[in-house]
Amino acid sequence: MSRKRYAIIVAGGSGTRMGAQIPKQYLQIEGKPILRHTIERFLSLEQPVHIIVVVGSEHKEWWKEYCRKSGFITRYDLPSGGMTRFHSVQNALKYLEDGAVVAVHDGVRPLVTPEFLERMYRDGEEYGAAIPAVAPADSIRETGLYATQSFPVDRSKIRLVQTPQVFHTEILKESYRLPYRQDFTDDASVVEAAGYRVTLVDGQPYNIKITTPEDLKIAGSLLL
Repeated sequence: MSRKRYAIIVAGGSGTRMGAQIPKQYLQIEGKPILRHTIERFLSLEQPVHIIVVVGSEHKEWWKEYCRKSGFITRYDLPSGGMTRFHSVQNALKYLEDGAVVAVHDGVRPLVTPEFLERMYRDGEEYGAAIPAVAPADSIRETGLYATQSFPVDRSKIRLVQTPQVFHTEILKESYRLPYRQDFTDDASVVEAAGYRVTLVDGQPYNIKITTPEDLKIAGSLLL
């Protein structure tokens, strides 16, 4: 029997690199905010998903009003974001039951496909902790002590990590009892610090994270 499915969609960031007046997750593509596109990907799955959307407290009322006016009325929990991504995920954990599986996904990755989400839920259920990653296409160099120094890196040993990262809920909840550290850049780093093994699985090439205006243009063309 498969585990109950949850999704924590993290959308509490300010998106300063985008240079827009509102956070990037609320910018529109094809007439809808990026965050709505992302939520709809999870809603499209055949097996129901209990969705938790973490938004910044300063934009929570704006998002509620948008959903009301646009008719985007669907049931999900809406905790407030924290000081960092770590704290935002931590704020969502109280909604999780043990014995389930949870996908933690960036709210600004709207190109994730339903087929990919289905595979990630299966991998997360099988392994307990599964994260998607892709191999870099470009050559990679590591910078040295001085700006003029750089050294080649063997790209065959490098992977670019994506979301959703999928875990047994009891593993994720136990891991987030650790105190915050600056090197907790994603959920996998927290889970590994707690002593659990993380399994790397194939990512989705077009599952980009929208961070810059260029990313927004790419996502707009791919969502057409």
